[in-house]
Amino acid sequence: MPSKTPVLIGMSGSLRTGSYSNAILQTLREKFAGRADLQVYDLAPIPLYNQDFEGDKRPPAVQKLLADIAAADGLVLCAPEFNHSIPGVLKNAIDWASRPAFTSVLAYKPVALMATSRGPLGGARCLEHMRVAMDSCLARIALAREVIITAAETRIRDGRLVDETCLSFAGGAVEALLTEIKVWGAETK
Repeated sequence: MPSKTPVLIGMSGSLRTGSYSNAILQTLREKFAGRADLQVYDLAPIPLYNQDFEGDKRPPAVQKLLADIAAADGLVLCAPEFNHSIPGVLKNAIDWASRPAFTSVLAYKPVALMATSRGPLGGARCLEHMRVAMDSCLARIALAREVIITAAETRIRDGRLVDETCLSFAGGAVEALLTEIKVWGAETK
């Protein structure tokens, strides 16, 4: 019996047209076509987190986000570094998805993390903050080499990541995520 193609949700920390994070996710979507269904998720419709609207009061866009995360086999988070941390659009989605604490749709969800920057540190601080946030949600961060893409504007052409070294690192994180999904699936059967 053939195994199901894993569904991955890619979330970018940037809403900008021409976003480097979106370009990386689109490149990975193409690279893993046939092995994984990587869906790049639009976070623009997600309203700002407000604890008054938890549970049954969640806005429809948030309900859809949570249902889509729950149905996915894993997540690929790729974000630029804003002010030495996670961009608000991605952090907002994590905040909504993290409730209720310790039993949310992020609990035990396999996830791959990567960061981009035009600067020389490549989003290293953002990557660390994503790791802390996902750890606090009890997500299963795939064990892979860190994916930190520096000077992103020189590594992306026509909306695709073209730097082979960076693509190898990013692809390695997705490979590790697929392994985590396979192992986790076998453990929970």
